[in-house]
Amino acid sequence: MSLEYRLTAQNTWDTIADSFDTTRQKPWSICLDFISSLKQQYVVLDLGCGNGRHLLPCAQHCSQAIGIDLSQKFLHIIQRKLHHTEYKNITLIHGDAVQLPLENQSIDAVLFIASLHNIQGKEHRQTALREIARILKPQGTALISVWSRWQDKFYRHFLKQYILRNREFGDIDIFWRQHNQNVPRFYHLYSRSEFLKELHHAGLQVQTMKSAHIHSTRFPDNYFAVVKKA
Repeated sequence: MSLEYRLTAQNTWDTIADSFDTTRQKPWSICLDFISSLKQQYVVLDLGCGNGRHLLPCAQHCSQAIGIDLSQKFLHIIQRKLHHTEYKNITLIHGDAVQLPLENQSIDAVLFIASLHNIQGKEHRQTALREIARILKPQGTALISVWSRWQDKFYRHFLKQYILRNREFGDIDIFWRQHNQNVPRFYHLYSRSEFLKELHHAGLQVQTMKSAHIHSTRFPDNYFAVVKKA
């Protein structure tokens, strides 16, 4: 990923980090279920850890939790939260999912929640998935989620984009408008078949694939895949 794009993405998430934190406190139940299924001796990575809403449950359940995020502001928010806890098994790293600063086969489990779809460029998203395969131990597992392309809010936009083809199909700018902000965020929304294909090409075996309705009512707005290293 180019340095220019990396800096743009970092600035975007640094800008909205405090606002995001006030509106995204509660962990998702599907993530808590995955975390509770892990062995207590596991080293688990929360990739794109954001404000730490899933990282802290990882630390509570597993022996070591690592949080990596492109946004330094998010990492500072987590550090403030840790001042009020007794967790000593959390490591925070400022890093990029496309080039993880971790050794081969060093991680037992990965959470990659609502982050893959924020990486611009298909080749970069595929590299991020291959990085997960690289760092996972043999038979290591990961929970990966993306936004669905054909959800209630956006399916008309993508029907139009399919005809116009003015950018990579699935790409969209979604604005963060909480707390009087108006910040564009890059997203690549996935079809189910595209998500499955990219996981397979990265060397990840899909164990389960679930569709979820978190905010959408008619069509699913998220896909969650539990994968193992091939």
